[in-house]
Amino acid sequence: MEYRRLPRGEEKISVLGLGTSSLGAAGEREMTEALELAVKSGINYFDMASADAAPFPVYGKVLSGCRKDIFYQIHFGAEYRTGEYGWTTDPDVIKRSVDWQLEMLKTDYIDFGFLHCLDEEEDLEDIADSGVLEYMQQLKKEGTIRHIALSTHTPQLAERVLDMEIIDLLMFSINPGYDYHHGDYAIGGADERAALYRRCEAEGVGISVMKAFSGGQLLDAAVSPFGKALTEYQCIQYALDKPGVLTVLAGIRDAADLRRLLRFFELPPEEKDYSVIGGFTPEDAAGRCVYCNHCRPCPEGLNIGLINKYYDLAKAGDHLAADHYRTLSKRADSCISCGHCDSRCPFHVKQSGRMKKIAAYFG
Repeated sequence: MEYRRLPRGEEKISVLGLGTSSLGAAGEREMTEALELAVKSGINYFDMASADAAPFPVYGKVLSGCRKDIFYQIHFGAEYRTGEYGWTTDPDVIKRSVDWQLEMLKTDYIDFGFLHCLDEEEDLEDIADSGVLEYMQQLKKEGTIRHIALSTHTPQLAERVLDMEIIDLLMFSINPGYDYHHGDYAIGGADERAALYRRCEAEGVGISVMKAFSGGQLLDAAVSPFGKALTEYQCIQYALDKPGVLTVLAGIRDAADLRRLLRFFELPPEEKDYSVIGGFTPEDAAGRCVYCNHCRPCPEGLNIGLINKYYDLAKAGDHLAADHYRTLSKRADSCISCGHCDSRCPFHVKQSGRMKKIAAYFG
C-alpha cells in the first residue's frame, strides 16, 4: 500500500480507500471478509456514505479493535432512520443520525466530519443558517471532530467553501468523463475543474475522490461517453495524478471486487497508462498538460509531468512548489528542444515550448 499525508495534519492516508455505498447488499459475512481484507492490505481510509444502514454495525464489529489506525469519513446530512440512505439539512435529524453512526461504529470521535453533498448555494446557506456548521465547528473545538470537510460535485461551491477557510479535505468526483464534460456530474469546464485541484494542493486542502469510475460507465464500452472502455486501474491512476488528491474511494460490492482492485499495486505502469483519453479530449482541454508522463522518457532526463505540475501549482499560489521545482536534478532549462515529448503527448501539448516558458518563470 502507498500513503499520502494530509497537508493540514499528520495523518498518512492510503491512496486506495473504500467506498461503502454498494457494500450493504453483500450480507454480514461478505462485508466482514471485505473489511478484514482491506485492513490486512493496508487500506486505512473508509467513507461511510452508504446506500443503507447495514454496513455500520459490521464496521463497528470488525474495525473497532484497530480504530486508532483507521480513518472514517462521516457525513453530516446522511441519515438512515428508514434503514435506507436519506439526505437532510435538518439540524436535529443530523445530530441524531451522527450519534447513531458513532454508536454503530463503536467510536467516540470522527476523523473527517463532512458537510454532506452540498451542490447548490442554497444547501450551503441552509447548513450555515440552521446552525449545523456551527455545531460541527464546536465538535471540532471539543475534539470530537478532527477535521471538517466538504462533499460536493460543484466546483463553484467548492471554491466558495475554500474561501471560507474551514475545511481540510474536499470529497470531489474526479474521472476523465467528468473532467471532459461527460456524465451526470460533469459540472464545470476542464479548466475550472483543473484549477480547483491546483487550488486545493496550493492551499493544503486534500482531496478524496468519489465516482472514479463514473458509476461503472467508463468501464463499459457500450455506455462509455468515449465509446471505449477504460480499466479500473487507468481510472485510479488518472485520479491519483491530479494535484491535491490523497485517496481514491473505490466502491466495492464484495471482497472479490476489492481483491481485483488491489492488483493496482502489482501492475506495471503501462497497464495503468490512461493516455488513450487524449484522443477524446475536447477542444478546450487540448494543449494542457495533465501530468500523465506519457511523454517520457526524456532524452535529457527531465520529469516533464512533475515540472509542469510544480509550475501550475506555483502559479496557483503554492509557494512550496517553487522550492520543490528548484530541488529537481533536471529543470526546464535543461530542455534541448528535441521535440521527442511534443510528438508523444496525447494531449497535444507543445512541451518543448512550455519548458522555455517554465524556465523563464522560475528564472
